[in-house]
Amino acid sequence: MARILVVEDEPDIAMLLADDLRLEGHQVEVVADGQAAAERGRESGWNLIVLDVMLPGKDGFDVCRELRKAGVRTPIILLTAKSHEAEKIMGLDLGADDYVTKPFNPRELRARIRAVLRRTEGDAAEIVRFGDVEVAPARAEVRVAGKLVEMTPMEFRLLLAFAKNPGHVLSRDRLIDLAWGRDTYITDRAVDAHIVNLRRKIDPRHIVSVRGMGYRFDE
Repeated sequence: MARILVVEDEPDIAMLLADDLRLEGHQVEVVADGQAAAERGRESGWNLIVLDVMLPGKDGFDVCRELRKAGVRTPIILLTAKSHEAEKIMGLDLGADDYVTKPFNPRELRARIRAVLRRTEGDAAEIVRFGDVEVAPARAEVRVAGKLVEMTPMEFRLLLAFAKNPGHVLSRDRLIDLAWGRDTYITDRAVDAHIVNLRRKIDPRHIVSVRGMGYRFDE
């Protein structure tokens, strides 16, 4: 059972989501505006936030940005009626873990929720170490030579994906699957840009470019 915060201002959709998730055995709380979402989302104990983008007062992008800046690492799935790929990418860049486009299939949303919960629960107990780097998934922290290094959510997920697959050449498509999840639209250029930023924060020798194939992580 997970504790899930649903942020949705349309009463019918909010009720449908809450009832569906409760039938799955989850504990659900619903709020209907961005300000309430930003306040409640900062509280500890949430396993997931399902966040609509179009909200009164403060939209879902702003809420997501505020929560991540405040250090909140609770997984976030965005619900959006927006179909432009740039807006989906923006949500992921702000720190969302996944998105579902409205009108959504309830079965698809349940599957994505299960996938995000499995991923975060599986990561929680692990500490990954290589060289002078220590990655703590449960705290979403990276330390290099004992010093805390600030990472964006995307950089953190990429680093974790690399660290769990040492010695393997990972294509950009495979990195997207590991770091963001399947069916997530991220361009190759965006992946490369995040890797460039990531290499600046750790010893760049750990991440080797393999021409025409992708990247290899060397411990």
